[in-house]
Amino acid sequence: MLRRSAGSAGLVSRAPVFAALGDETRLALVDRLCASGPQSIALLTTGSAVTRQAVTEHLNVLAGAGLVRDVRRGRERIWELEPEGLDEARGSLDEISQRWDEALSRLRRFVED
Repeated sequence: MLRRSAGSAGLVSRAPVFAALGDETRLALVDRLCASGPQSIALLTTGSAVTRQAVTEHLNVLAGAGLVRDVRRGRERIWELEPEGLDEARGSLDEISQRWDEALSRLRRFVED
């Protein structure tokens, strides 16, 4: 088991976001919503081999991770990005990058001394 530093608790809490984005279909859905804005299931499945039922399941996983949300418009559900979820993911990656840079600096100092 990995030891967690004091700051890693926040990163661990964001694991569902990265798990959700780790699936290529879900990542493609996020990309499509980024590029085209809010869309219905019908629009999200247009030109895709993925069924509406499968897309709905993937969107529910993304919603559970806080990356998308749906709004009812009549009989349709319109799906849109939840920008805060993506901002948190970006912040986590920035934090990891900073720790990596710090580790490389420590290694460089050790090697050079």
